[in-house]
Amino acid sequence: MRTVGYVIGLLMVLLGLIWIGQGSGYFPYPASSFMIAQKIWMLWGAILAAAGIVVMVILSRLRRRG
Repeated sequence: MRTVGYVIGLLMVLLGLIWIGQGSGYFPYPASSFMIAQKIWMLWGAILAAAGIVVMVILSRLRRRG
């Protein structure tokens, strides 16, 4: 079950980084995306990436205890 949690956490981080890239305009793909150069998506991406890191840290600490 922890492996699933790690995968979800990693996907959250990767998706957050993509959103940051699109929101900042550094990753303009697809060209018709509504997220390109929209600063709010940088914020949402940072929040999602941070949440993914928190998930992975919590799971690693639970693994050490259990």
